[in-house]
Amino acid sequence: MKKLLTFFMGRIIAGLLVLAPVYLACLLLLKAMKSIIGLMAPVAKVLPKSVPAENLIALILVLIVCFFVGLAVRTRMGRVIKNRLDRSLFQKIPGYSLLRSFTQRLAGETQDKAWDTALIEIEDALVPGFIIEELDDGRFTVFVPSVPTPMAGAVYVLTPDRVHRLDIPFTQAITTITKWGSGCQNLVAAMKQRERV
Repeated sequence: MKKLLTFFMGRIIAGLLVLAPVYLACLLLLKAMKSIIGLMAPVAKVLPKSVPAENLIALILVLIVCFFVGLAVRTRMGRVIKNRLDRSLFQKIPGYSLLRSFTQRLAGETQDKAWDTALIEIEDALVPGFIIEELDDGRFTVFVPSVPTPMAGAVYVLTPDRVHRLDIPFTQAITTITKWGSGCQNLVAAMKQRERV
């Protein structure tokens, strides 16, 4: 009974870790839209009643603001402000740095070494995983996700001979994990190719 409860709680927490950021982003988007709807009421009265004008205009305005913030963050001054916010506010939130690194890796927008794909030797098996950091003594902190939920798993500190870095896209490893290991042959092939070089 205890194992069953642990199994269910583990899966619930894993699902929560995946869905919570999406849910919070949607809530923020809806909150922003709700704030703008009141301001757009006079404009919406001009449009035909069949058009859900207030909601549509609010959504368009929120997306425009997101676009311009995205543009601003790409400038030198925007990066400075974003980095200050990261250091002074966001990095104090537990797990923020790792989650940010994870989402940047998913979007293909980082050169950071965190979340590099690897095949990890656990006992007599190779398991897909990710290198989180390299320690001063040469060992690696690795994350081995549980299947099929890549946001839940176990963390190990292993010697370099047990960690086989792969030259494959992060998304390919995630896809393999979410498909119950289908595609592992590509990971093994990438490991063998890297060992030959």
